[in-house]
Amino acid sequence: MKKVLLTGVAGFIGWKTGKFLLEKGVEVVGIDNMNNYYDVRLKEYRKKDLENYENFKFYPVDIENLGALEVIFKDHKFDCVINLAARAGVRYSMINPHVYMTTNANGTLNLLEMMKKYQVRKMVLASTSSLYAGQPMPFKEDLPVNTPISPYAASKKAAEVMAYTYHYLYGIDVSIVRYFTVYGPAGRPDMSIFRFIKWIDEGKPIILYGDGSQSRDFTYVDDIAEGTILSTKELGYEIINLGGGKNPISLNTVIQTIEKYLNKKAVIDYRPFHKADLKETWADITKAEKLLGWKPKVSFEEGIKKTVEWYLENREFLKDIEVGNE
Repeated sequence: MKKVLLTGVAGFIGWKTGKFLLEKGVEVVGIDNMNNYYDVRLKEYRKKDLENYENFKFYPVDIENLGALEVIFKDHKFDCVINLAARAGVRYSMINPHVYMTTNANGTLNLLEMMKKYQVRKMVLASTSSLYAGQPMPFKEDLPVNTPISPYAASKKAAEVMAYTYHYLYGIDVSIVRYFTVYGPAGRPDMSIFRFIKWIDEGKPIILYGDGSQSRDFTYVDDIAEGTILSTKELGYEIINLGGGKNPISLNTVIQTIEKYLNKKAVIDYRPFHKADLKETWADITKAEKLLGWKPKVSFEEGIKKTVEWYLENREFLKDIEVGNE
């Protein structure tokens, strides 16, 4: 690859994926609408880091804006589109479902239309483990994920299906990567690990939904970025899990590990379990190993250590970052 369009480039995964591509010498055209779903200062922090590379160009564009996308596709010849732009978050999707459909589904459709028109042959589309709700574990890609339990998951399913349609009709090569709970330095402040670190360090009560026994297949951001880049290879149409692939880790274990590296004890404010959340996630990553030669390298313990270290190094900047209460 010589030139890639990377959407959601100031997002958590977009930033790290872009950084790895730039370090490989790939020209990255990044777009992001810099919305305020969470504190924009973190997005600015990531974007500023990418702007240190000469082979990076940024456009403040929303993938819902077809006219703006047309200008970018006219001006650049892309080898691949990596679509990481999305409205994320299960709970907020229940409050504002319309924006999830317009961004996650219609935005993906806009990109596919531009790819068809300007003959870009490859898309990597970010999707989610939230689609596996109610399925047996470990989750395999061929499970019938036809009953999403949140507008967020439903909008991601819509994007997957639309991408298949464009593969079938127009021969666009599509890799759909289903991410499993991504964490790491400069992560999303609405996600549990960022919030737990900040709350424990500041002596504020952790808001915990459920009893903490619910578990996730946590995956370090560097591993996710590597898997995303490997997915740019020609595959036809494939859905690929990118997750830790080992036994899921409970939120109680997460809290204990953060306590260890902060050397502080958590105060916990228990709340009722949210019905749109999954009790447990666990990825079968056999397909990723077979098709991409990918498997995660960073252990959960090491990943938490790195994340806490980053937090402590940037504590002054992060003290004013809003993490919300929901």
